[in-house]
Amino acid sequence: MLGWLDQAATGGGDGAHQLMRRIAATLGAEGVAVRGAIQTNTPDGDDCHCDMTLEVLGDHGPDVTISQDLGRESQGCRLDAGALEGAAQRVLDTLPKAQMVVLNKFGKQEILGRGMVAVIAAAMERDLPVLISVAPQQRAEFLAFAGDLAVPLAPEDAAQWCRSAVRVAAS
Repeated sequence: MLGWLDQAATGGGDGAHQLMRRIAATLGAEGVAVRGAIQTNTPDGDDCHCDMTLEVLGDHGPDVTISQDLGRESQGCRLDAGALEGAAQRVLDTLPKAQMVVLNKFGKQEILGRGMVAVIAAAMERDLPVLISVAPQQRAEFLAFAGDLAVPLAPEDAAQWCRSAVRVAAS
């Protein structure tokens, strides 16, 4: 089961990350073993740049900074792909005790078969439900990747879908 949120319906990437953080916290408070990674974007004082960190759920290590400082005038992608891969490995290490996986997004790295793709695949192999957000510009590639497993979710329905998916996976 692969539930996905359209980031446009959540007010954008930050809105999706905040919603997913709330869902993960709510499910965790209900006793669900939620694993995955949630992104936080912190403005760095520049209008178009932010520091990006991932909190690895179920791992008591430090948050992972996945952005790199390329300088104020940089135009290139600030994602530190190596740091993202390291975060993905930490998430993989938490899966044996997981009941639900929440991932910040299916993005450019995932389109290339990197990033959190191994986490999604491992969760699917374990019959763990996955909740992920998808930006409109990555929707076609995500749907090609996920195929019939993709379940579109309205933001207001996502938490209940997660609860139901956890129950189904446990049965």
